[in-house]
Amino acid sequence: MSDTMTRPDTLRIAIAQFNPTVGDVAGNLAKAREVRGQAAAAGADLVLFTELFISGYPPEDLVLKRAFLRNCLAAVEQLAADTADGGPGVVIGFPRQGESGRHNSVAVLDRGKVIATRDKIDLPNYGEFDEKRVFTAGEMPGPVNFRGIRIGIPVCEDIWGDLGVCETLAEAGAEILLVPNGSPYYRAKIDVRYQIALKQVIECGLPLVYANQVGGQDELVFDGASFAFNADKSLAFQMNQFEAELLVTTWKRSGDGWRCEERPIAHVPENEEADYRACMLGLRDYVNKNGFKSVVIGLSGGIDSALCAAIAVDALGAERVRTVMLPYRYTSESSFSDAAACAKALGCHYDIVPIGEPVDAFISALSELFEGTEPGVTEENLQARTRGTILMAISNKFGAMVVTTGNKSEMSVGYATLYGDMNGGFNPVKDLYKMQVYALSGWRNKNVPLGALGPAGEVIPANIISKAPSAELRPNQTDQDSLPPYPALDDILECLVEQEMSVEEIVARGHDVATVHRIEHLLYLAEYKRRQSAPGVKITRKNFGRDRRYPITNRFRDR
Repeated sequence: MSDTMTRPDTLRIAIAQFNPTVGDVAGNLAKAREVRGQAAAAGADLVLFTELFISGYPPEDLVLKRAFLRNCLAAVEQLAADTADGGPGVVIGFPRQGESGRHNSVAVLDRGKVIATRDKIDLPNYGEFDEKRVFTAGEMPGPVNFRGIRIGIPVCEDIWGDLGVCETLAEAGAEILLVPNGSPYYRAKIDVRYQIALKQVIECGLPLVYANQVGGQDELVFDGASFAFNADKSLAFQMNQFEAELLVTTWKRSGDGWRCEERPIAHVPENEEADYRACMLGLRDYVNKNGFKSVVIGLSGGIDSALCAAIAVDALGAERVRTVMLPYRYTSESSFSDAAACAKALGCHYDIVPIGEPVDAFISALSELFEGTEPGVTEENLQARTRGTILMAISNKFGAMVVTTGNKSEMSVGYATLYGDMNGGFNPVKDLYKMQVYALSGWRNKNVPLGALGPAGEVIPANIISKAPSAELRPNQTDQDSLPPYPALDDILECLVEQEMSVEEIVARGHDVATVHRIEHLLYLAEYKRRQSAPGVKITRKNFGRDRRYPITNRFRDR
């Protein structure tokens, strides 16, 4: 009988879109075993896991530890032994120590053995990625023979670059491309992935299955949203975004190659919904994976802290969120009532801790040293630093992580106080400009995100959204006393940060040249503050920290 006649005409592929934890090799192995069991019960032939699932992604310098690599290899071998039961084979990512170096690898497991390994070739080294630092590029791969079917397994960036990995696989006889990914979220990223995948489908003439990790890892949120394209460029299936799930798909061979039988096309959230759910998932996983019981938030009556409180309640549940109003003599009555109304609407714990006595004590202690000087920013910052100290004390006493609440507009121009309102372990709105904070707040009042633990209805009081934003560190203060209106400020900042545009180009958009020069100066000047800030969810294409790395000592100005 010829090989062609014995080759199967049906392949049931289970796409495992799950949430590994970096460093938890035993936990990730247990999850893989559990998922494989579910896939077996559903009649799958093969389970496709995501990039570096065994180690969690990205493992960064953990892969420099030989003990860690040995643990990952042992886990892969244990999972391979499981496949001796005659159930589904497995494609799973792990870091591998090879003869030529460390590799970002994929193992193919079947019939009790590791039947093949493939190494990532195109190592990304831009933005949030730094893989060339810890991994060695693999050699150009050939397809893997899995039960008579030739499968090409390019790894994540291998389909994004111009090295011709997919084309090489097609020329070597691959019949279908299975792509394990660790692709982080940023706004409208799904459209970008579609374009990249379709380019390969068109060039290679092969169907492509794109399996993506889901979950939060420090600043990064992996949004899942796995999908596949048939060879004719039609969308074969689309999985949910921000949700862990297993989807078993059936592929049939015909004269034109493999094609996926019709599967559900999940709704993919857009704009504010996607950003909100990314912030929610990022905070939830940061808190849970790092073992925090609860969080504490300084609830000022302003929009940033109100949105953070809503995200926290949605992510963790009201019982795990403590909010604290920290009033001083400049705190308005509306801030009191708005903060209380917000906490009540969210159903979370609410305390009031006045800071008048400690602030006045600091001022008194410094009075002799400061004699002859005029009160100003120093005294204002004492208020912020007193609040930060009290929040950290509550954190220490009750084991609640402080959620810091500064938005990207403030972080850009340095309108945040070190060791004060910048105190905290994580910031869910760090990569949201001020106008995006308003947009997400308005959206949340009209919608309850999928998977949210918070209530429906208006959870951010309308007055918080409509009133002029203010730090309330002096009488009648508003943010616009010293900053351009936020729509203009955000546009200038997006041009400077995301677009790396020149001052001349920004002025051509209609902005005042002196204002652009000032904002650019503030942006560079605040770099030292951002280096000391808490991590926060990446939402835009270029966040502070992983993506944008400017020197602190920097005299360049675009004049």
